[in-house]
Amino acid sequence: MVPEAQEAVDGAERCRGVLTADELSLLEDLFTRRLAKGPGTRLVGDPVLSQLLEDGRSIDRIAQAKLSPAARPVRAVLFDKRQDANWSLGWHQDRTIAVREKVDCEGFGPWTRKAGITHVEPPFDYVERMVTLRVHLDPVDSDSGPLMIALGSHRMGRIPVEQVDEIAGRLGRFVCFADAGDVWVYPTAILHASDAVRTSKRRRVLQVDYAATELPGGLEWLGV
Repeated sequence: MVPEAQEAVDGAERCRGVLTADELSLLEDLFTRRLAKGPGTRLVGDPVLSQLLEDGRSIDRIAQAKLSPAARPVRAVLFDKRQDANWSLGWHQDRTIAVREKVDCEGFGPWTRKAGITHVEPPFDYVERMVTLRVHLDPVDSDSGPLMIALGSHRMGRIPVEQVDEIAGRLGRFVCFADAGDVWVYPTAILHASDAVRTSKRRRVLQVDYAATELPGGLEWLGV
């Protein structure tokens, strides 16, 4: 049975309390083992993550419902926003993907390395065919640095950087509050931002990007 989105706006859906007790325990274990230092960690080859994302579990079912049965995780990052590891992010689109290795391919570039992982900016239609799931370990309120999205911005294609703030202001924002065990799902191409944590609150989130398409020219998704 596919978890039902219990809150939906123009660009994002909230699936409330969909993680089981076992899945929350696995998520807690991920943060305990992998975030000893720093605010964020990119995950590759972690056996606990593989358990959490395996076929039939809550996260997998949501991704398949949004894309297709071919949906698979192509990038995963842990974020732990707290007073001693705090940050804010202005309005932006996620425009890069993680791949196994650099292969010159028309329309792909520039190339970068982040945490030892090869990233590239693909033609934007690849990003438009992806979805992102944010899996919450902690409750998120206005003091927790919640995710904000610009309503409807996922339908505007690749937005020039110099127009991002104006467009986000014109479209209006929606703040994605959450309870522990909630999953927010949205098109990867959407304009989004977040503020810093303002109190002693902690905001731990597993973010997973999903795709259901192959890459051309010998390029391969990195996966998880």
